[in-house]
Amino acid sequence: MTEEDRFLDFATVREMLYDAQERRGALKYEQKWALQHAEWAASEARTGYSTNSETFEELRKNLLGVETLAKHPDLAAKLAELMPMAPKDVVAVFSSKRIVIDDSEVTAVLDIVRQVIGVE
Repeated sequence: MTEEDRFLDFATVREMLYDAQERRGALKYEQKWALQHAEWAASEARTGYSTNSETFEELRKNLLGVETLAKHPDLAAKLAELMPMAPKDVVAVFSSKRIVIDDSEVTAVLDIVRQVIGVE
């Protein structure tokens, strides 16, 4: 995977912006808003589960084991970031690209998410 194809999670973006702020002493207006959003998105406030880069990467790699997601790594990354807990959330991600996913794959996605983040 090239640097251009690398999928980033909110926790990584947050760390990159903190590093930029430390190096430069200040962030631009847009970067401050991006940092604020990344802080929120990587926290428990968004989904009830905080996220970090390791969890995102493990989840993304495990989701690529689902047949339909193996063909769409961008959707695997999106699902890894969203950490869906309901079938409708998984279907919504696939619907955004007009991809049909069968119920067994939806169940597999939800099982993988629950297993990686430790929810039963």
